[in-house]
Amino acid sequence: MARQIGEAETTAPRRPAGDALLALLATLASVGASAVAGFPKLAFPGSDNDSLMRLAQVRDLLAGQGWFDLHQYRMGLEGGFVMHWSRLVDAPVAGLILLLRPFIGEGRAELAAQFAWPALTMAAALWFILRAARLLGGEAARFPALVLGATGLHFLYIFAPGSLDHHNIQLALILAVCALLLSGGFVAGLGAGAAAAASLAIGMETLPYVAAAGAVVALLFWLRGAGEAPTATGFGAGLAAASAVLLLATVRPSQWTVAACDAFSGAQAGQALLGGLELAVIACAWREAGRARRLAALAGLAVVSAAWLLIAYPQCLADPYAALDGRLKTLWLDRVSEAQPLWRLVAEDPAAVALYYVTPALGLAFAAIRLARRGFDRGMLVAGLLLATAFAVSAWQVRGASFAIALAILPLAAWVGEIRARQAERPSNAGSLRLVGAWLVSFNVVWGLAAAQLAGPAGGIAPQVAGADRCEAAAAYGGLAALPAGTVAAVSNLGAPILALTPHRALAGPYHRNIAGNTAVLDMMTADPAAARDLAARYGVDYIAVCAGNPESAFLAGQAPAGLLARLTASQAPGWLEPAGQSGDGSMAIYRVAGADVRS
Repeated sequence: MARQIGEAETTAPRRPAGDALLALLATLASVGASAVAGFPKLAFPGSDNDSLMRLAQVRDLLAGQGWFDLHQYRMGLEGGFVMHWSRLVDAPVAGLILLLRPFIGEGRAELAAQFAWPALTMAAALWFILRAARLLGGEAARFPALVLGATGLHFLYIFAPGSLDHHNIQLALILAVCALLLSGGFVAGLGAGAAAAASLAIGMETLPYVAAAGAVVALLFWLRGAGEAPTATGFGAGLAAASAVLLLATVRPSQWTVAACDAFSGAQAGQALLGGLELAVIACAWREAGRARRLAALAGLAVVSAAWLLIAYPQCLADPYAALDGRLKTLWLDRVSEAQPLWRLVAEDPAAVALYYVTPALGLAFAAIRLARRGFDRGMLVAGLLLATAFAVSAWQVRGASFAIALAILPLAAWVGEIRARQAERPSNAGSLRLVGAWLVSFNVVWGLAAAQLAGPAGGIAPQVAGADRCEAAAAYGGLAALPAGTVAAVSNLGAPILALTPHRALAGPYHRNIAGNTAVLDMMTADPAAARDLAARYGVDYIAVCAGNPESAFLAGQAPAGLLARLTASQAPGWLEPAGQSGDGSMAIYRVAGADVRS
């Protein structure tokens, strides 16, 4: 029977080496499965814009761009724009390339880093899943956690070879927060706070999970006082100390007082420093106080934190995309796949709903049932609240589903472990059926595949316009790469591949800070050809690249049937555009702007 955790000091059986070996072997199996599939992200790099942009950012760092200089000079209008990403991911990837470059050369070192980085982060995520599941469900949960964890992480695709985006390391860090909080104690709390701060410094996407972790630590301290004081003290101290160090390491001193809503800045660091220190002090000073006094102290902490937010960065309470042009919201942001809400997926892609939401819902249901039946269960309370937060985020934007699916593995592994233990003690045919059913419904990919089959050939988990994969292949950019360097106007989904696979600069790219460049391309592609010529001259465009099979191209052409992009997708180029070649497979057509200052 699964072991219930009732004390913060309870720890899992110590098997760090065994768990690490299992995590490594499962990761190698995932890489092997990717090899059988032909390494899709490496074969079609354009399918992951953010990983290509990360590669471009790493190359810029290795070429001498300053550590604190986060400009992407080759995207947007002249001078580029400042990316909202962190060097904390650039550094290890660049380090791997630097380490390997003297032995195998630049190109192979880059390729090796594209294998090593996602594999290392997947192994770390699996290690934390194994530790957390055993703390939550006892030794019986270990094997289910390995199988469900390896399968779930593999089919998230954020750990596939070629994945240099920051979501994989962020997920590993949030799983670390969960596992360490389940373990409890000062040292574990310290590590959880530091991991939470690191996830924030990498990207603001984890803010809801860090807030949920802080809330559950405060809730447990309020409920249990001295029993939770070491964990709360450690978490607060770790969050505060790590936030201060990471601010020093990632933000230029002259920018410490400048608040940014979409990136780690002095405002968020100050919030973490203030809240973390206050939580640590409260946990030390009020550990023996009654619940009413502990509640009053924690309420004071909430008031101080809210006051800091209102004083330091009140603008971040507004719509995070308020600065976007209305047309960009309608014609670009509203169609970004990872930004879709649950209610839109229900209508447009039911198979995706099954893939992303069923297992998290089952995990939440099991957590709720466990808490209702057994009363206070510290471990399930921690895991359940973090999972509930991830589910809420994924309902707002599907990008949160990666966290929800991974966190759902913990209660589901405990559930499967319970049934396995009962079946081992008292074998029966009914028990075998229950066990098989529990295994099947706990795999998120089973739900996605089943829904895709029901949807029929027109459904699928991720329907695409025919030919879209050809636009994502590296070969599509060969013709463009052979041309003299210039400025390319292309739809935003082609922007990152243009940076990573060619010497050119791209006017548009799928990043919300590139407002001017994205607006310029949107205006140009939807304008009539005569007006588009004037815009091309204004923005110094040398080439226009069109991949007709790209979904964004098809959508924009449909929105403006008389516009330049619609004409080009129909192979009706105006006279001011000269054919400049095409990709080897014919998927991308390239035009040179007549009179542009480039040489063949």
